[in-house]
Amino acid sequence: AISYLIAFAIASFLANKRAKLKDSAWDKEQISDMLFYGYLGVILGGRIGYVIFYHFDLFMDNPLYLFKVWEGGMSFHGGLLGLIFALWFFARKTHRSFWQVADFVTPIAPLGLGSGRIGNFINGELWGRPTSADIPWAMRFPSDNLHLLRHPSQLYEFLLEGILLFVILWVYSSKRRVEKSVSALF
Repeated sequence: AISYLIAFAIASFLANKRAKLKDSAWDKEQISDMLFYGYLGVILGGRIGYVIFYHFDLFMDNPLYLFKVWEGGMSFHGGLLGLIFALWFFARKTHRSFWQVADFVTPIAPLGLGSGRIGNFINGELWGRPTSADIPWAMRFPSDNLHLLRHPSQLYEFLLEGILLFVILWVYSSKRRVEKSVSALF
């Protein structure tokens, strides 16, 4: 939950910063509305996706399982699908093209993804493949019943899909681009 709050705060800061750039077609109220739809899409999609992709059997036995958020469970895939749907809905509501909205949001997304990967690291989940003791940053994760030394893949993903991808997309999108190109680069 803390990773999501951090990601949403970063998204809000960066979206408002992008809206203040010259030639921006966005105002503060539009940003606020778009972020609301996006946050809702990520949260609902993330939870629904987790239940459908990973615990559909529990849902079929008890549909109220969907609401047992205290048991944890969010899915990146579901969050992405929820976000895409929310942005599509927002674009239709505001008479913008989906790609105009997506190209605006895309450079903001990597730091949110990075925040999620730090959360995965702290929670000791989604660790990487086993490795040898020769790698000084190899780790043992308490949730790994085999107690093997493993790559901290969450940190690799934080650096690559979080920081590096953010820098690439932010720099690339700083100039006016053909519609869909920023999303395509992502």
